[in-house]
Amino acid sequence: MSGSHIAGASTGTGDSRSLGEIVGDLSNDLTTLVKQELELARTEMKEEATKAGKGAGMLGGAGIAGLLALILGSFALAYLLDNWMPVELAFLIVTILWAIVGAVLAARGRKELKNAHPQLPETQQTLKEDAAWARAQKN
Repeated sequence: MSGSHIAGASTGTGDSRSLGEIVGDLSNDLTTLVKQELELARTEMKEEATKAGKGAGMLGGAGIAGLLALILGSFALAYLLDNWMPVELAFLIVTILWAIVGAVLAARGRKELKNAHPQLPETQQTLKEDAAWARAQKN
């Protein structure tokens, strides 16, 4: 193909359409393009949401499997300690061990939450700078 001729488009200055018709056609074409892009985005988002849902389900299953492993490991440790002490004392020791782990995790989590800055200081600063720049451009 030597020329760049698009079906339905006229070449040269022989177009008999008025300016209003040309603008209307451009508007219709742009509307169609935007609709097609939105449909493509919606389709892609649906596919990605499906993948994310599958991944979340698998992570949930992994969490349950990990919890069961933790419980069974705790029983195994208690029964191992049962070889040297009464079973009640062995289970009490394992329970105290998990209580200590829970307390340490709670304290660390609380500290992390106190150190979190939900105000987004860097973003607030850049927004202030942008507003100052816009005011300077206006004056």
